[in-house]
Amino acid sequence: MTDRNRPIIIKRKKVVAGGGHHGGAWKVAYADFVTAMMAFFLLMWLLNATTEKQRKGLADFFNPTIPINRVSGGGAGMFGGDSVYSEEEMAQNGSGASQILPTEVDRARGDAGRGDTGLKEQQSNIDELLRARGGESMTMQNALRHVVTRVTDEGLVIEVFDLPEVPLFDGDTSVPRPVMRDIAWVLADVLALTKNGLAVSGHVRTYPVTLKNNPVWDLSAGRAQALRSLLADLGLPQARISRMEGHADRDPVTANPMAVRNNRIELILLRHDR
Repeated sequence: MTDRNRPIIIKRKKVVAGGGHHGGAWKVAYADFVTAMMAFFLLMWLLNATTEKQRKGLADFFNPTIPINRVSGGGAGMFGGDSVYSEEEMAQNGSGASQILPTEVDRARGDAGRGDTGLKEQQSNIDELLRARGGESMTMQNALRHVVTRVTDEGLVIEVFDLPEVPLFDGDTSVPRPVMRDIAWVLADVLALTKNGLAVSGHVRTYPVTLKNNPVWDLSAGRAQALRSLLADLGLPQARISRMEGHADRDPVTANPMAVRNNRIELILLRHDR
């Protein structure tokens, strides 16, 4: 057969983009998988490395809610979240309710939101005063390493706690060491600028269960009493003390209940409605 009579065969090839790797879609899926696993292991680590209170704080941060209290939530508009029918809608904002004979539940009580703002400002002022006292000398600076403040539902808490190398009291007693006396002097000076009622709460670490006489209750109450006495000697009016409590080892602040960090006294500047 001559070349002229030979049949002509035409081959058509189908070109697939990406070849055998099926494009880049698998990379996106793999990256999502790796990200999800990293988030999962990070969550497991956080659950293992944090206390119950810290976990609650994290949960509250990622799950914001609108608090429901005696005052209706407010916006930034002209009426601050209220309407012209505030009483019928139970907004209860302000102090001039005009409803005839309101019940305890329906009665307007003023803007409760101002309480937190006032405590935050008070906390800022106290922190500034403590920093100023700490700058006066190295001794005072070291003493104030034992002090932190925070705002809670109960009020402004000034927490005084043991450091591993520097306890506030002699051994397992209620006898204050010089560092505790220095702290009490600063606290008396700072508290003189406030008018809130005060609560003093003692807390101690957990002791081994093998002890015949566990001192946690007497020790926590005795140390709270010791701080109250120091403040009284320094001129703090005792009429401001609303209550004094010993919580033993029932409210640790660390994952290890036997850690010395749990040895602390909480001095609470109570909210005005407590």
